[in-house]
Amino acid sequence: MRAASARDNRGVIAVENPPVDPATTTVAAPARRPIGLGIFLIITGAVGWWGAMELITERVRLLLDPEYTLNCDINPLISCGNVMASWQASLLGFPNPLLGVAGLVAPIAVGVALLAGARFDRWFWWAFLTGVFGAYVFVHWLFDQAVYQIGALCPWCMLVWLMVIPMFWVLLLWSLKSGMLTDRPGARRVATAVWPFTWVIVLANLVAIVVAILVQFPSLISLLLG
Repeated sequence: MRAASARDNRGVIAVENPPVDPATTTVAAPARRPIGLGIFLIITGAVGWWGAMELITERVRLLLDPEYTLNCDINPLISCGNVMASWQASLLGFPNPLLGVAGLVAPIAVGVALLAGARFDRWFWWAFLTGVFGAYVFVHWLFDQAVYQIGALCPWCMLVWLMVIPMFWVLLLWSLKSGMLTDRPGARRVATAVWPFTWVIVLANLVAIVVAILVQFPSLISLLLG
């Protein structure tokens, strides 16, 4: 459709815009806010943060009173005290839960920002996913050390594991299928196909950890029941 033009008595050409037909006008729909992901990050981040803070609180109470009984010392196999006494509990020279208290604020903040309508560039999603992947690797290393080296399990530590593992898988697949990490159609297509089965991947990951624990500690169930 061409714009109509007319010359006035001063020789100035005026351009008149043609009327717009609402039926033929297409308005780009705003990008849908990832409300579900935002809520998920807030919940997993907050629960994981609480578990890490409980570990810090218990450690401080033990320092103040050496006779204090930790609330997570249940039996010889489920004992935060045995884990805290190991060098693995302070890998970087300070208690590991401090990493959780500091790091798990990030997913909470990102979740709140997503609910508020924030949009992040691709570099941010790569940086955020890298941090979550680092936490994912770290909790698996802690699992290996607790089960096969220390010989004891920390309930508050396992709560953090329980939050970080699904956080990583959900964030990874969502970022791929949403095109936040790459524009490659193949990657987005595969992630979109796998996305409905994210819970299966998370469950398989957690079941593998549970099976490894039960194999290593066959008396664990009897201790819990007895």
